[in-house]
Amino acid sequence: MRLSSRLLRTQAFRIVLVYAALFAVSVAALLFFTYWHTRQALDEQTDQTIQAEITGLNEQYQHSGLPVLYQTVLNRTQHAGQALYLLADREHHIYAGNLDTWPTITDSGGGAVEFDYEPFGTTQLHRARGKLFAVLPSNYVLLVAQDLHDRDVIQRMFTTTLPWTVGAILLLGLAGGGLLSRNMLRKLDNINRISGEIIAGNLNLRIPVSAAHDEFDAMAENLNRMLDRVERLMKGMREVTDSVAHDLRTPLNRLRNRLEESLARLQASGQNAAEIESAIAETDKLIATFNALLLIAETDAGTARGAMAPLDLGPVAADICELYEPFAEEKQVWLNLAKAGEAVIEGNRSLISQALANLVDNAIKYTPPGGQVAIRSVTGADHVDLVVADSGPGIPAADRVRVTERFVRLEASRNSPGTGLGLSLVAAVAHFHGAQLLLEDNEPGLKAILRFPKPVPRPAAVRPLQNPSRAAAE
Repeated sequence: MRLSSRLLRTQAFRIVLVYAALFAVSVAALLFFTYWHTRQALDEQTDQTIQAEITGLNEQYQHSGLPVLYQTVLNRTQHAGQALYLLADREHHIYAGNLDTWPTITDSGGGAVEFDYEPFGTTQLHRARGKLFAVLPSNYVLLVAQDLHDRDVIQRMFTTTLPWTVGAILLLGLAGGGLLSRNMLRKLDNINRISGEIIAGNLNLRIPVSAAHDEFDAMAENLNRMLDRVERLMKGMREVTDSVAHDLRTPLNRLRNRLEESLARLQASGQNAAEIESAIAETDKLIATFNALLLIAETDAGTARGAMAPLDLGPVAADICELYEPFAEEKQVWLNLAKAGEAVIEGNRSLISQALANLVDNAIKYTPPGGQVAIRSVTGADHVDLVVADSGPGIPAADRVRVTERFVRLEASRNSPGTGLGLSLVAAVAHFHGAQLLLEDNEPGLKAILRFPKPVPRPAAVRPLQNPSRAAAE
């Protein structure tokens, strides 16, 4: 059922269905035109035959009078075939012909009339087409007609063939659309599956190319070339990052160590070292900013994918809460950890701990004294939430997307310490885990939610069977 619904939603199936419908309408229009043209031709042929017959009978009447016309009609009815003759007076009293009664006549235009009748020996109605001829100066009327059995056969053939033809076209179109869509879905599913693994961080994968060299293969080749280019760029970025890490982080740490040594010597000699302490603090900020940028770059690149494992968010939240309790007490903020059941995800403990630490640090930093910060984990039907809620000023709805960008700081936080990289790192960690970072109103304050997808249950490992004789011995 799921595959059928996917087939119905594919663009290929819709295109084939539209073309099948257009083709069915075209065939129906062509068949209708053929039927209409054939009927018109048969009617014209019938009218010409009837007109020639009336012309001959009229000439005999003009030369020989009514008795000869009467006798001629009697003679022709003996070998009439599909021809019908009826000679009657104005009151429709029949004198000669091969019809028992005067029929109910309808005008079909152009001087022709049509009527239904029952042939001799049958009870089945037939349709006939003919013309009326007034015998003057006598009060007699002559009806000459032709049976339309052939036309009716053709009409029944067309009316029977048309719906079956249209139905067959639509059925074959649906079958063709299903087969085409199934083939396209198989190729697209393969591309989407490999693309998902590449997005997850496996940049070595490539989309297979078949020997058909169709448009999907051309797209796969272009995507593979693009992936080659991306892989080269990512490799170059990692090389640059490693070089920067080696060339800048190490000198910064050496500078900090020398400043600490100078500070220790000055404090030992009793001299004022406030400037060196300030320089050490600024160096710590540079190192923290540098480490945050490197971590964001590594997370965006997916280089830590191998450290993914089943992870319970409860102990992670408890560790961060214990770590930040002194900071919360110093700020006179009540830090609360809500007790919850097991909340297991597939994740990297180090990255999630860093992201949660950034959220808790921001929440305590911007919550006024007397406020509170709550940490909790919530398990939903298809997701697991890690929530940090505070009672601070919050973030305006218009700025909630912008604050996750790097080095973005709102006006309200300009005077507080920070680099503007905290939420950027949290967003990068969320992206790394296929999660969402949601910023909502806590009324008052801000509620930051890391929404992780529920992990797919892993199949249980199959335990190998023991040797029966050995098992019996044991």
